Amino acid sequence: MKATQEHCQYCFDVLLSRLFGRPLAHVSDSESPEYPLFVSWHKNVDGEEHLRGCVGTFTAQPLYEGLRRYAIVSSMEDSRFRPINKAELGSLTCEVSLLTDFEDVDYPMDWEIGKHGVWIEFVDHHGRSRTATFLPHIAKEQGWTKLKTMEHLLRKGGFRGEITPGTIDSIKLTRYQSSKASLTYDEYVDARRLKQHQADSEE
Repeated sequence: MKATQEHCQYCFDVLLSRLFGRPLAHVSDSESPEYPLFVSWHKNVDGEEHLRGCVGTFTAQPLYEGLRRYAIVSSMEDSRFRPINKAELGSLTCEVSLLTDFEDVDYPMDWEIGKHGVWIEFVDHHGRSRTATFLPHIAKEQGWTKLKTMEHLLRKGGFRGEITPGTIDSIKLTRYQSSKASLTYDEYVDARRLKQHQADSEE
């Protein structure tokens, strides 16, 4: 299955249900596949996109159950950002990434920019086990090399010591791929209006 704009529409449904106290239409997971997934929110400010939340899971779970949970966690509970509010809705874009094709690799640089997401495990300077990930599109969008991506991942995961070639070599890396869809709030409103029009026409 590929991520679709309908998945993003559902995340907007979930967010609006939380913000306005509206009932959320039930979507059955009885026949839905299970996926690891991430939900991301971006805000357009003067023509530039700024991240407003991104949280997900590497544990496969029923698709709509995961979307319901992480639409809220990413918009309201990402510790890096304040919760999204009603006034921001018009400037938001939602992204859904379904994660696939996980592969453990022997060498931390055995992955392709723009194709693979990377998930790393490492031990910090206090001897504690840490993890961090970037989705497949991040390194390409930021213009990073593989080495720069590893450095940013280590910092994201809480590594505060000097990053040496030995530090990079000690990383355990899992690469993966994803299917991504995105939807702006304006597109969401248009899609919901079209669905309502179609429903009215069938009555």
